[in-house]
Amino acid sequence: MGFINAIILGIVQGLTEFLPISSSAHVRIVGELLGLGADPGAAFTAIIQLGTEAAVVVYFAADIWKIISRWFLALFGRIPRNDPSAKMGWFIIFGSIPIVILGLLFQKTIETTFRSLWIIAVTLIVFGILLGIADYVGAKKRRLKDLTIPHAAVFGVAQSFALIPGVSRSGGTITAGLFLGYERAAAARYSFLLAIPAVFGSGLYELYKTVKSPTTEYFTGAEIAVATVVAFVVGLVVIAFFMNYISKRSFLPFVIYRILLGIALIALLASGVIAAN
Repeated sequence: MGFINAIILGIVQGLTEFLPISSSAHVRIVGELLGLGADPGAAFTAIIQLGTEAAVVVYFAADIWKIISRWFLALFGRIPRNDPSAKMGWFIIFGSIPIVILGLLFQKTIETTFRSLWIIAVTLIVFGILLGIADYVGAKKRRLKDLTIPHAAVFGVAQSFALIPGVSRSGGTITAGLFLGYERAAAARYSFLLAIPAVFGSGLYELYKTVKSPTTEYFTGAEIAVATVVAFVVGLVVIAFFMNYISKRSFLPFVIYRILLGIALIALLASGVIAAN
């Protein structure tokens, strides 16, 4: 059943990574419901996120190449330093600092305490409500050309909340963007670009640790690889759907889903159907 469970979790990761509903929470919950006996683990979650982040690289390949190339050109004085793509490179760098610092400081807590299903249930509900409020009150007038260093820092702090399963990396950053007055599509686009350094950094680090000190706690290396590939394929489809969806519609369905899932999870925990840890 190892490969089947890994494929299921890969599908879950691909389906939920780009939607503002928390992929790590869903991997954690589905892992429990699959009867794995425990949490699939923060390391497993971080590694399979490499698959969905690879989907971001493929989907935004032209944007990413433009940002990287023009950032280097501006750095060495070949083009003006205020070039929009070069500035975007700096915004992504500055926005990535908070999650790197907090991830290192709270690594043990992230891998243990924060993965309690009670915490996940609460964060699903609370941050779902915040997303709904932001979507309702946000001006939705600013575009990525209006991004500033202070705004990039706010986006970065919001992304760092995703270290807690249930918050959602895209959900947290999109919520911050909406509160700052950015359009839905602009907030989502920057959210996905901002996630690239953090996700690849944490995923490759966990992959290195797994290769260096392999364990058979839940999944083998081959099973993790399959889950990562599945997450990539599914994620590529979902990101295309999501970018098209939010250009026309609100986040209300995701808000309702988060709240209902959080309530259902609390009910399952309170009744003893599933264990919190």
